[in-house]
Amino acid sequence: MIARYTRPAMGRIWTEENKYRMWLEVEAAASEALAEFGIVPADAARAIRERGSIDVARIQQIEAEVRHDVIAFTTAVAEKIGPEARWLHYGLTSNDVVDTAQALQVKAASAILRADILRFLDVLKSRAIEFHHTPTVGRTHGVHAEPTTFGLKLLNWYAEMRRNLRRFDMAAEDMRIGKLSGAVGTFGHLKPEHEARICERLGLTPALVATQVLQRDRHAFYIGTLALITATLDKIAVEIRHLQRTEVREAEEYFSEKQKGSSAMPHKRNPITSEQISGLARVVRANQQAALENVALWHERDISHSSVERIIFPDSTILTDYLLEKTTHLIDKLVVHPQRMLRNLELTDGLIFSGQLLLDLAEAGMSREDAYKVVQSHAMRAWQQDLNFREEVGNDPAITKLLSPEKLARAFDLQRQLTNVDTIFDRVLNHEA
Repeated sequence: MIARYTRPAMGRIWTEENKYRMWLEVEAAASEALAEFGIVPADAARAIRERGSIDVARIQQIEAEVRHDVIAFTTAVAEKIGPEARWLHYGLTSNDVVDTAQALQVKAASAILRADILRFLDVLKSRAIEFHHTPTVGRTHGVHAEPTTFGLKLLNWYAEMRRNLRRFDMAAEDMRIGKLSGAVGTFGHLKPEHEARICERLGLTPALVATQVLQRDRHAFYIGTLALITATLDKIAVEIRHLQRTEVREAEEYFSEKQKGSSAMPHKRNPITSEQISGLARVVRANQQAALENVALWHERDISHSSVERIIFPDSTILTDYLLEKTTHLIDKLVVHPQRMLRNLELTDGLIFSGQLLLDLAEAGMSREDAYKVVQSHAMRAWQQDLNFREEVGNDPAITKLLSPEKLARAFDLQRQLTNVDTIFDRVLNHEA
């Protein structure tokens, strides 16, 4: 995944080398903080910071013998530091380092993802405003319902991504947590004030209570939030896939001049980006299940979560970054066909105004039950016999005696249906302030 990744910043966060660098950052910050309390000699803290370095090959060589990654790490780093290395890892247990360092990795990944979300929001907002008043038919169950605008589709996605941003900020903050409270979380060797100072140096907040590990509800919430973000991207991609169908063709992915859609059919223009988004979003959703399974650990700690997180955190953050970039480009370059939208809107010769006609007849004095029966009978006959619904109701004396030609025309007025679009836009765009 990382080797083929086209946006390398996120991938670098999850390399073995960077993981060990974050471990070393935690070790150095701990030594410096403990030096401030007079526990670790200042020259030892300085040596750990200045001479400590990472040699991934050497760590792996030692780990092959000792079968313990943190011991392999501390042994390899100690070789670089010299005699002062006796103060390395002082008062700490493995997961004090591992969980706190992982929080630093997630913090860095979150900064990238947040910037991705903001870029996507800008594109959604811009294109929503562009198609603010572009009429199109709304569909429920895949069947023509009532008129809407293409801008409202985009605005709906924009509002959903705003909610995703709020949820993401909460999840990212929930992961900005350090833990240096020892083997079962009791501060058996260090004190809470030591942990607070170390976390302050790292830009983290200390956990209020922990066992040997940070509790994995935090991690499940974070991965779950990424799953929800990518579910929104999947939702958008599915809509575009439907709109690009030949029979609909209201919007389609940008197709470059030299692009090919099929090895056998030269006419093909396939929604491949949308299909890729839908497919990869499933992987992130699957990772959410794995994150939920990690919540229930034995007693104060087991390591069943560790192997899982080595996969789901790199994969989920990399995929979310990738899919946000893909979907941003998809919407930014989306080819929209307003005339096709108008043609499809008129495809049923007025059937989509049946609800308004029902209300107008009820307002004119017909019972709602009778109005529904009259309108539905014309609608079903027009549907089954391919008749013009508007002409059919215009020839029914039961309708024309209640509705004048002007009132009947108003029942089929597209702009009447879209009167409140501006209000919806104002409500969404003003609410964000």
